[in-house]
Amino acid sequence: MARSKSSLLTNPANNVEKCRAALRHCPPGNSRRSSSLNNLALSLRDRFKQRDIMSDLDEAIELHRAALLLRPPGHSDRSSSLNNLAINLRSRFEQRGIMSDLDEAIELHRAALLLPSPRSIALHYSSVPPVIHFDPHLLTISPTAFEADSSSGGVQSDLDEAFSLYLQLSCLSNAASRTDLSVVKSWAASADTLNHDSALLAYKTALKFLDQHVALLSSSSHHFDVIREAVSSLATDAFSCSVRHCALTTAVELVEHGRAVFWTQLARFNTPLDELSVLSSTGTALAEEFKWLSFHLHNAFDQSTGGQSPQIRQLTMQWDDVVSRIRMLHGFSRFLLPPLFSDLQKAAEDGPVIILNASQYGCDALIIHSTEDPVHVSLDTTQAEVSEFSSEFQSLAEVFGSSNRRNTLVRILRKLWDHVVQPIVQSLEKSKVPPRSRIWWCPTAEFTLLPIHAAGPYEEKKDNLSDIYISSYTPTLATLIRARKQVSRDPSSQHFVAIGEANPDRGKGLRCVAPELATVAKRLEPVVSSFTLLEDSDATVQGALDALNYNQWLHLACHGMPNRQQPFESSFAMRDGPLMIKDIIRSNWQNSEFAFLSACHTTVGDEKSPDESIHLAAAMQFCGFRSVIGSMWSVDDEVARQVASVFYRKLIRVDDSRRLDCTHAAVALHKAVKSLRNKIPLEQQIVFVHMDDAVVPHTVSLNELRGNEQELSHRIPYSLR
Repeated sequence: MARSKSSLLTNPANNVEKCRAALRHCPPGNSRRSSSLNNLALSLRDRFKQRDIMSDLDEAIELHRAALLLRPPGHSDRSSSLNNLAINLRSRFEQRGIMSDLDEAIELHRAALLLPSPRSIALHYSSVPPVIHFDPHLLTISPTAFEADSSSGGVQSDLDEAFSLYLQLSCLSNAASRTDLSVVKSWAASADTLNHDSALLAYKTALKFLDQHVALLSSSSHHFDVIREAVSSLATDAFSCSVRHCALTTAVELVEHGRAVFWTQLARFNTPLDELSVLSSTGTALAEEFKWLSFHLHNAFDQSTGGQSPQIRQLTMQWDDVVSRIRMLHGFSRFLLPPLFSDLQKAAEDGPVIILNASQYGCDALIIHSTEDPVHVSLDTTQAEVSEFSSEFQSLAEVFGSSNRRNTLVRILRKLWDHVVQPIVQSLEKSKVPPRSRIWWCPTAEFTLLPIHAAGPYEEKKDNLSDIYISSYTPTLATLIRARKQVSRDPSSQHFVAIGEANPDRGKGLRCVAPELATVAKRLEPVVSSFTLLEDSDATVQGALDALNYNQWLHLACHGMPNRQQPFESSFAMRDGPLMIKDIIRSNWQNSEFAFLSACHTTVGDEKSPDESIHLAAAMQFCGFRSVIGSMWSVDDEVARQVASVFYRKLIRVDDSRRLDCTHAAVALHKAVKSLRNKIPLEQQIVFVHMDDAVVPHTVSLNELRGNEQELSHRIPYSLR
């Protein structure tokens, strides 16, 4: 249920009358009259915004003028009165187009900017000896006013003045507030739209502010809405701006900085400090101090109902201080800072990574190679077209299995090939990336909802993408690097748990879960050190969480329950209830290797913020699994059994060790799907995707990569997970 709005919004007429009554009790000479005038003016403005009655706005302006007269120079509230009057004049200009209103608004903002206030920030310039005082919160209005003046026939100097005010924001050293972030995002949007040369600096500043702002939030799910609003399209627009300025390495750094912000914030409290601890006694002490502060700060945030208590402010200051001291140590100068391109490029050591970016300013791809500069590929599509394309595919995915949709699906995959994937493949071939290579896709925005790995011409004697390269996905480059840094356990000690729930507390029964688990057990029991089976009544929420404390390999067969409105409540259906993302991310599993999520929609995240990757597969990755197989839409019960059977047969190494190797998972999945192409529908051939890990030295023949695209004419009865 949505929170109820304040009476100021829900009962504007009543609020106006209450404010009028209050004003009558504050006659001229009363010390509270200016505040009462101001309150009535604000109520009238709110009623104007709801009812669009111009007389309300006119009266609000006159009341603000009267309040301003009672707040002469030196009055503590003069700055806010100047600003309030300017805001209303700007609103009237937007309604009536009277330039004198806009001119007066600009002069009022100039006057307000010259006044010191409790929130003022002093900026020192070597070329300007006096200290300049200004309140950055006023910039939410004043520069846009200058822009409007310029666009309405004003002079260039107005626009220059607007951006000179914006530029001062880049010098702020204090922690950024939510309002600061909103202001600097306005700067970035204005500069980009007007092609101002400060655009790239604006995006860099905005992402710095984003990091500062998010660092002060809890990592718990109830603050995700704040993160989602703060992030918006900032990273993808920054990427596009960088590409248009030919700053390709900067594009990679900025888009990485502004995506998966929630996971980045959560990782702050789980940063491994082993290297710091062994550095010296000083390093050990700092590591312990950092862990202690992170633990208590995390708990304080989780117990907070909103706002920042004195305890949180104190802990935050201490946390910032210890981080600064850690950064002073040799080799730790970038501790918890966004990675540089030279670090991010390591993600491409085992194969190229392709960033797909969709922005209101254009769509582009950057191919990251391990030793070369990024390669730019301009895409022949717009964000609006990608969004429409994505919506069409999502609508189609909802009815997979109900009737024959192959022709519609093929049309979409061809369009995806023509406008997005084919030019990238051509660039990869030009860069001499050989066929049969592994590649990683890092999609942004609407691209995250599309089956990039399945694109192709789907014509006889023409190769689809899966016939040329083996695709994996990664939400960010840093995620891929982190997965590769994790050290595998002793290969002679592999502990595997298979969890299956065919009859959950809620939901339709799954007839193939038991046969699937039996197949997995048959394949793996002779290979692994230990094999644990949790089935039906044993497949409880706590049972699953406990089992993963002792097992590094997981096969999970059950219903997947996505929640696109409340992504942290997406879950796996266990016997006694849902195993939710918010339960998973509280876990502290050690040395996790691989998870096969044999369930529906496990890579489906928040529909309003796809770049945050809040889905079941991402949660497993965050908790330490190096390699994850998940699904993009509904999985057929019988198909899941077949794919799992062939997958594990292909995953077992054929050398003398006959052990499991998670770095072979993408190839094993590719082979399994290829071998089943004549037995399952096209949408079920492409439903499973692989996420992350490093490659294994393995060669796949071109013949292995090719397959017959014909399907059996019969349809498999669907019992979707």
